[in-house]
Amino acid sequence: IQELTLPLALAGEDVLGQARTGTGKTLGFGVPLLQRLRQASACAETAERDVPQALVVVPTRELCVQVARDLKDAGRHLGARVVAIYGGRPYEPQVAELQRGVDIVVGTPGRLLDLAEQRHLVLGRIGALVLDEADEMLDLGFLPDVERILRMLPEQRQTMLFSATMPGPIITLSRTFLTRPTHIRAEEADASAIHERTRQ
Repeated sequence: IQELTLPLALAGEDVLGQARTGTGKTLGFGVPLLQRLRQASACAETAERDVPQALVVVPTRELCVQVARDLKDAGRHLGARVVAIYGGRPYEPQVAELQRGVDIVVGTPGRLLDLAEQRHLVLGRIGALVLDEADEMLDLGFLPDVERILRMLPEQRQTMLFSATMPGPIITLSRTFLTRPTHIRAEEADASAIHERTRQ
């Protein structure tokens, strides 16, 4: 998935990526997000630098923590500020992190919406959005929340949507919110064999 995604994502194109969990999607979208930060920070005003430039929406707390950790590791030498925002823990530490300034926010839909509606999370400068495990978000009933978040973002942005399967509502979502996306399928006919054979 990285081999197929990176050239398009680095060029700023919208991507609809189909790949199973555990195949390395995080850096497939993470490297282009970090690259974009470098370019943006060179020409941004100080005030703009403190609000998020990229948003990654994930279905579960566990995935949120994992993706945030991977992006922090990958962006350590770039000084990338990555914050994980998810429910089930107090608001105050997350609000404090956002106020200190952040480049990439990784979050679950409910908590992202809460903080955006309370004006703690600024979404007006998001230049890149990733929906990771979109089919899981559908199963967990997050689709209406995801659509609300998408409507809060600037029209001009890069959007990448990743999903293991492409049910009808995901295709509809991609048609509504992505601009001429390239559909990448990093799958084999025997899809269950993919994960075990992926060399990390």
